[in-house]
Amino acid sequence: MSMKATILNLRRGRHTQTMNQFLLEIPGVDSRVLASGFIGKRVKWTSPGKLKKEIFGKITNTHGNNGIVRARFSRGLPGDVVGKKIEIIE
Repeated sequence: MSMKATILNLRRGRHTQTMNQFLLEIPGVDSRVLASGFIGKRVKWTSPGKLKKEIFGKITNTHGNNGIVRARFSRGLPGDVVGKKIEIIE
């Protein structure tokens, strides 16, 4: 079973950006307790176009109290993925 999540932004601070970590919003998840059930699950981003490159990551932690999760990837994703969908795989 796979679910879709929306990529919100890079994990960032006031002066820094963490290029291989992204914040994800999962539909129907609106609390830290529900979001913590996704920790450890793998995520997969598939590039558009003919080549269909796949980059895998893992949900590492929650972010805040509103159900946002943090995902770490082995390498960074392109910047135009913000606002796009990503797949959560079991």
